[in-house]
Amino acid sequence: APASTQKIITSVTAFELLGKEYRYFTEIGYAGESIYFKPSGDPTFGSFRFASTRPEKIFNDFKDSLAKAGIKAINDQFSIEDYPVFDDQNIPDGWIMQDIGNYYGAGSSKINWKENQYDLYFNSANRAIDYWRVTVIRDSLYKIPVDSFIHRVTAGEEGSGDNAYIYPPMEGPNYLVKGTIPPNQKNFKISGAVINPENYFINDFREFLFKEGLLKGDIKKKYDVKTSLRDMYRHIAWHSSPTLDSIIYWFNKKSINLYGEALIKTFALEKLKYASTDFGVTILRNFWKEKGLNSNELNMVDGSGLSPLNRVTTHAQVEILKYAKAKDWYSYFYNSLPEYNGMKIKSGTIRGVKGFCGYHTAKGGKEYIFSFLVNNYNGSASALVNKMYKVLDQLK
Repeated sequence: APASTQKIITSVTAFELLGKEYRYFTEIGYAGESIYFKPSGDPTFGSFRFASTRPEKIFNDFKDSLAKAGIKAINDQFSIEDYPVFDDQNIPDGWIMQDIGNYYGAGSSKINWKENQYDLYFNSANRAIDYWRVTVIRDSLYKIPVDSFIHRVTAGEEGSGDNAYIYPPMEGPNYLVKGTIPPNQKNFKISGAVINPENYFINDFREFLFKEGLLKGDIKKKYDVKTSLRDMYRHIAWHSSPTLDSIIYWFNKKSINLYGEALIKTFALEKLKYASTDFGVTILRNFWKEKGLNSNELNMVDGSGLSPLNRVTTHAQVEILKYAKAKDWYSYFYNSLPEYNGMKIKSGTIRGVKGFCGYHTAKGGKEYIFSFLVNNYNGSASALVNKMYKVLDQLK
């Protein structure tokens, strides 16, 4: 199991299949009396990581475009196009319950918004939670009420960090929150995954339009977005994502699983006009098979490596890293890799798994490409990492 080192495979494939200048485009249109969106699966839509993708920038640009089109008021009607087709399965096969309710387990949808995250805030006393409060991202209308969470969080040891987990509803409307946070905390934040990001986006946009005096309707009512197949609508504007090289930069630097799941679906969207994880993985495996890799070395079920079902050989990872080194986009990929132990490395961690893969140039000038995966280890993660570093130090 490669964990997040699998992201190097998705990254290199994306540079080759999509190109470093690739962008996602989200269209806003006007049909009858409703606002109409044509999605692209853009994982950066509403993200805080880029000046051009922040919600206030997107909303103000849309407002200006509506004004230029002569539209002075909007009826409370919004819809999202069904074509190109996006698979309704946002969460890939093999993801575990302990992951999918948390921010790093956010699935990829036709419209992703603010990286499909919300925040919970806790106050803790000395080894016991005496008070807690819950909010969604502060500027959002799309709030999850406090009483939607069954609260089982307690205070752990001093310095224990965030060991709280959010479980999405299985029966009924309630989320379950379990685990620990450190004692004596005020406004301690943990982040969860939004289940329906289309609604998250539409309700944020409605609130913006209402504040600007452009929305006709009851803003207190949460809007459930509709999907439709519409042939005729009036184009208003496009929102463009950053280029792929910038997306890959954050994908690897911060190991954002959502970006990997969006990219793997984009392979299928571009080739088949049907965005699904399974089709995207098949396209990826076939691409590397054509390049001479045995497809059995890439037994993948997602684009991020979060699933413990993934199985990848170290040989395949090294061959893919070697392939990247000969490409004109290599410097962008190389710069996206974090630095650990004085080396350019993509790391990976899931339960019982630790991996490092990347590049290093020794003092004498010799260049190394490596993949180092450890599965089912004993002892602490920190002790294992120290041992792995001792092995990697032999390359210095």
